[in-house]
Amino acid sequence: MRLLILDVDTLRNDHLGCSGYPRRTSPNVDALAAEGVRLANVFASDVPCLPSRTALCTGRLGIKNGVVNHGGLAAELRPEGAGRGFLSRHAVRAFAARFFAAGWHTTTLSAFPLRHSAPWWTMGFQEALNPMRGFGLERATDVEPHALDWLERNGRRDRWLLHVHVWDPHTPYRTPDAYGNPFASDAPPAWITEELRAAHWLRPGPHAAQEVIGFRPDEHPVPARQPTEAASLAHVKAIFDGYDTGIRYADDTIGRLVGKLDDLGVLDETAIWVTSDHGEQMGELGVYCDHMAADEATAHVPAILRWPGLGARVADGLHYQIDVAATVLELAGLRVPRGWDGASFADALRAGEPSGREHLVLSQGAWTCQRAVRTREHLYLRTWHDGFHDWPEEMLFRIADDPHEQHDLAASEDGLRRALAGTLADWTATQLEASGLPDPMQTVLDEGGPWHCRGHLATYLERLRATGRGDAAARVALRHARQLASETTRGEVA
Repeated sequence: MRLLILDVDTLRNDHLGCSGYPRRTSPNVDALAAEGVRLANVFASDVPCLPSRTALCTGRLGIKNGVVNHGGLAAELRPEGAGRGFLSRHAVRAFAARFFAAGWHTTTLSAFPLRHSAPWWTMGFQEALNPMRGFGLERATDVEPHALDWLERNGRRDRWLLHVHVWDPHTPYRTPDAYGNPFASDAPPAWITEELRAAHWLRPGPHAAQEVIGFRPDEHPVPARQPTEAASLAHVKAIFDGYDTGIRYADDTIGRLVGKLDDLGVLDETAIWVTSDHGEQMGELGVYCDHMAADEATAHVPAILRWPGLGARVADGLHYQIDVAATVLELAGLRVPRGWDGASFADALRAGEPSGREHLVLSQGAWTCQRAVRTREHLYLRTWHDGFHDWPEEMLFRIADDPHEQHDLAASEDGLRRALAGTLADWTATQLEASGLPDPMQTVLDEGGPWHCRGHLATYLERLRATGRGDAAARVALRHARQLASETTRGEVA
């Protein structure tokens, strides 16, 4: 038995052909889906990058493991305190540690723990490799030779786990110019109309239509595939082409890695899990080319299990990504650690029976402070810090009919809004009672808000006023008056 985890950063579930996307972004992933189980409704419990992979490796929700942000105290795994043993509970219960303890050879090939100062990702991995010397955003073709080399040296052995992480769909879109544009003749998706784009042009917030790359167009060096603004549908097409080309470039590498398994004669005996840390907003809630909400576009991730003996089908139950991790452990013959929030549904997969949770609670604390309740039909969003996007405190979408979150039903469906708000409040109370620890989302708010928005408000308000969005600037300034006063005070002291 062997396990290859193909981890494609920032990969939206609905931009894969096997999920119904009309562009040919993913022929190799689609081939794996055709031979395996495609889990159609899997969500990262905590987004974006650091919270997501921390949940995955610990098997615990961010509200319990403590990591919901990209900086500050809520970017650190909770200390175990005086009860910590010679071996920490985190280390013993980590996903890879369960394989290691069972005698598997475990390897991760990723710049993630270096990029996010997250040494806990390596818990249980015999080899934590970054021969690319990357800090993230290295291309799939930089990672691929090292993965192929590892497979050449180890692939025929039994009982190994190899995690391979590629970044290509992550902002900014950096596929080499020589690769061309596979989607040059394809129109952008029909849902993003000129009317919608024009409405977005007046919206505030980092990665809004007037500053697609951040807080201002010149904030970072920008590759040719990454427009700095969405001033026309031609720009929108270029944005989609750049993102989709990144997916296709990563998919090419996936094809060659799977081909290597075939060449070694071990493909049929190797389980393959295709996954991601989060998706990418491509206009949803007015955000382009980033992952700033606890919404459908950001939290809904692909999950494909090509597993010996399981057969091919689509399973559409609601699951956390950490549920998939627990399921992978059981399918491999290992026990799910005590204290995990992830729950295995391996028995249901083996039997071909339906499975899934009634609802999921999702969180975002790095760009905004937001929690969501996702049911089969709806997405309820509760926002405490909007990341300067001028979002209402509560939003409600019927995702079944409105997957791109265009029609907020919070006012017209007040009874449902209240019910889902109650579900979120009950869930939060239950989780905090179980952990006996403070809410890390409140920690983020007490520290001054999400990491990526700290220190930017005063200068961003100036940009909003200078670009015809004075009304939006006034609303943002009023909503974040405390943060603005704090920034001003710090500036005077400096």
